[in-house]
Amino acid sequence: VQVVESGGGSVHSGESLRLSCVVSDAIFGTTAMGWYRQAPGKQREFVAIISNVGLTNYTASVKGRFTISRDRDQTRTDLEMSNLKPEDTGVYYCNVRVSHTIDVWGQGTQVTVSS
Repeated sequence: VQVVESGGGSVHSGESLRLSCVVSDAIFGTTAMGWYRQAPGKQREFVAIISNVGLTNYTASVKGRFTISRDRDQTRTDLEMSNLKPEDTGVYYCNVRVSHTIDVWGQGTQVTVSS
């Protein structure tokens, strides 16, 4: 199984980006798909998650600006990011959680926001 992110890039403050994550094969037992990010010199942090029943949750700093979605088969999740800020800069990783205990990660995609 491969998890591949795309859509990163360099933008200015206030602009938008859409990240996509594609899973090569549907993973039986997927309970959630999510996005995490890691800024330079910092630990990886939670950004957004969508459960297998469609419930979503976001870290406080992105609420109202980011929207997570997924397809019905849980082979794709997108993260729509608007009104981007410099503090959103980092490597964004897609996460697939299986049976609430196993995490499958992508390789990450860089997002750089300049002021």
